[in-house]
Amino acid sequence: LILAFRLARNEKWWIHAPLNAIKRVEGGKEKQVDECTVVKAVQADLITQSKNTTEAQTQKIEIDFDNTHEAYKSKDNIELLRSLLVFKLCTFDFLVDKNKELMDLSKKVFGQRLFERLMKMTFYGQFVAGEDHNSIKPLIHKNQAFGVGSVLDYSVEEDLTQEEAEKKEMEACVSEAEKESPGVDHREKKYKAHRQFGDRRGGVVSARTYFYADEAKCDNQMETFLNCIKASGGASVDGFSAIKMTALGRPQFLLQFSAVLVKWRRFFNLLAAQQGKSGMDALEQKLELEQLKESLTQLGVGNKDDIENWFTGEKLGPSGTIDLLDWNSLINDRTSISNLLVIPNVETGQLEPLLRKFTVEEEKQMKRMLQRVDVLAKHAVDNGVRLMVDAEQTYFQPAISRLTLEMQRIFNREKPIIFNTYQCYLKEAYDNVSVDMELSRREGWYFGAKLVRGAYMYQERSRAEEIGYEDPINPDYEATNRMYHKCLEFVLEEINHNRKANVMVASHNEDTVKFTLEKMNQMGLSPTENKVYFGQLLGMCDQISFPLGQAGFPVYKYVPYGPVNEVIPYLSRRALENRGFMKGSQRERSLLWKELKRRLLNGQILYKPVY
Repeated sequence: LILAFRLARNEKWWIHAPLNAIKRVEGGKEKQVDECTVVKAVQADLITQSKNTTEAQTQKIEIDFDNTHEAYKSKDNIELLRSLLVFKLCTFDFLVDKNKELMDLSKKVFGQRLFERLMKMTFYGQFVAGEDHNSIKPLIHKNQAFGVGSVLDYSVEEDLTQEEAEKKEMEACVSEAEKESPGVDHREKKYKAHRQFGDRRGGVVSARTYFYADEAKCDNQMETFLNCIKASGGASVDGFSAIKMTALGRPQFLLQFSAVLVKWRRFFNLLAAQQGKSGMDALEQKLELEQLKESLTQLGVGNKDDIENWFTGEKLGPSGTIDLLDWNSLINDRTSISNLLVIPNVETGQLEPLLRKFTVEEEKQMKRMLQRVDVLAKHAVDNGVRLMVDAEQTYFQPAISRLTLEMQRIFNREKPIIFNTYQCYLKEAYDNVSVDMELSRREGWYFGAKLVRGAYMYQERSRAEEIGYEDPINPDYEATNRMYHKCLEFVLEEINHNRKANVMVASHNEDTVKFTLEKMNQMGLSPTENKVYFGQLLGMCDQISFPLGQAGFPVYKYVPYGPVNEVIPYLSRRALENRGFMKGSQRERSLLWKELKRRLLNGQILYKPVY
């Protein structure tokens, strides 16, 4: 579905700030290192060469996350006071609940110019880098001087009412055929639009939401992403940029394609159960070929000759069995995009179209969505930027992950350009990571993953309960932690074995960061290999980001930007959705106070960062 492109190869340079936060442990003794290193990134085809793991493990890196001098050396005293003020204000429920009304009132009382100055001195200044590409450059360059890169994120959100959002969603997620004849499709209720959940902004933590209006708007949003990619390429070496699939096309296609992928996977699970292989990890389920052919014949899914043709040549697994990856390849070879949307009907024994009819315009909309994704990937390659595809709701995610996988197969041949996002609060997170990783091994491309806990938990749980399908979320926070660490350790093991996997540990959890560092030390993974990255939001958890950056680890801040008025909806929703996190930010506030007191006692009242 996506054209192949030849990737340009170019050498990159990583420049790290003084490593004051590093302690190297050699022979059981701590040795303080204070130096500036310049590390040349190794070309992809050289990274795979073996290294002396034993020697690497003797030089372990430990980072002191209580060292406030290192954590906040990039901040002046005014910035520390602003952080303390903003974090404290976010703990008051009344201010958070009424933040939109209070901001509207402030705008009327103070006027637009004074209101904007007030916002830049407080919430906007804390969480948003600036209004445009030029105004954010000073912050980006300052962070970079202290070892912290940037993931640019144009954070303008539509200020829609709930009714407007629901109307847009229902119009964008229902096909013409469904409008003419409701109930003609074969989708499960999870993969249909429901008006009561049409406003996808509710119960979402730190994630922007896009609503489809028309194809012209999708083109405009693609242009915005292109500008972000270009700015990322110009602002830093080997930068990242983030995109969302729902911004690039009609979500109807994502719903329909997700329904197809899930149906095919469940059909595979049914066939596995018939061979006594249910309850196993996804890749452990290997179907015996002859039994599989017999089952498909009995079910009437295709005639005998068709079934024989399905499982020949590249469609056969290496041991003559069929696993989930071999099975997934069966829905690759379709000429028309709408022909992808077929599902096995066990009752009739036929492959049936998900919908009886697609309009010419709907077919064009599907193709345009894929074309926009393709343009962004090519632009990322041209600008030396890595592209992270954000995760979204579970009813969209199977299609998003599959399209991202198709991009990885094309663009990750020589180095990791495309990164998929895995939400570890999902019960199936480990299966998703392991299946995609195995495909990258078989086909020889670079696996790129961003691991997050997840942004849609409250919305997902509420939707599953009300509409009536299984809750996709892990039962509790500890189960999510275990899933995150399981997925992370799996990717780290892969990096240790062949150096062709890459992972972004996107987490504000200090224990998770320490877990990652411990595993890297055990495996002898050096930060200078640039295989393991860390990510946090701008304005939060500086006590994690900056010590990591100054110790030579690739660490990035998600950097929102946009005009004050247009970013207000983003800030308003972040305040509401992150109140729990802010209430739990006592440790960060105590570290800020500690550093402020240290400076005052040392006479650093007018402290200015030097870089």
